[in-house]
Amino acid sequence: MARPKKKGLSYFPLDADFFEDNKIKILKARYKSDGIIIYVYLLCEIYKQGYYIKVDDDFEYIISDDLGIDQNKVKQVLNFLLKRSLFNDKLFSSDKVLTSAGIQKRFQLAIKERARKNPVKVNGYWLLSKEETEPFIKCTLFEINTGKTDSYSGNNRSNSNEKSLNKSKVNNIYNTAFQSRELENAFQLYLAVRKHNYGDISSEQIQALREELIGISSDGEEQLAIVRKATSGGWKTFYRLKREKVKIERDTAKKTGFNNFHGRDYDMSKLEKQLIE
Repeated sequence: MARPKKKGLSYFPLDADFFEDNKIKILKARYKSDGIIIYVYLLCEIYKQGYYIKVDDDFEYIISDDLGIDQNKVKQVLNFLLKRSLFNDKLFSSDKVLTSAGIQKRFQLAIKERARKNPVKVNGYWLLSKEETEPFIKCTLFEINTGKTDSYSGNNRSNSNEKSLNKSKVNNIYNTAFQSRELENAFQLYLAVRKHNYGDISSEQIQALREELIGISSDGEEQLAIVRKATSGGWKTFYRLKREKVKIERDTAKKTGFNNFHGRDYDMSKLEKQLIE
């Protein structure tokens, strides 16, 4: 029986000058040893999974219980880590994802030997540019956006041009559309519902959602079922469906044309206009 592919790391490098970093010095000065322990704990959780983790509202309570540290202090430390860019605040605010460019650079180095023979595919929340990404990392973001080197972090943009570039990217959402028109239409409807529920969506978030869907399933019908379920449920992101739910979604789609939106036609040009206003 073949050994399953390892997803995360068994150990990760910690720089010898870790405590010389001013951010770490301030973390220790403000929160004493608890701050360091919480930060290292989070790094362990991330590297066990790979290069990022998605958290929920209960995560702070789990950390508090595991470490025996007051939940309010855990929250304060997490906010500090985000504010000081030890974790990427943008991804955490939009998708409750904990990661950083530094974490992903160290992840690359740690998997270098095993990835030489078996390249590692990353599907979403990748913050490094194409130039910063090692050849053995296969990022689907780069495959979709051929010739572009923007990362989710936006580090390659100047502040003066950021607003105009973001607007340009939103206007070109359809340049990276799914090949299936039915799936793309369903995805655009989901974006309109998500925008109504949660506010404006950046081009990076839209691309991350595309990557998230691709990472969950490569089956077109299952992808369509996931998007429709997310739309009808008002979800902020996509989740894998149980097989029996996928079958129900497919059967319902055949009968009605769209799950939970019976007999309605959608003006996709109108939805696109809503997305870029």
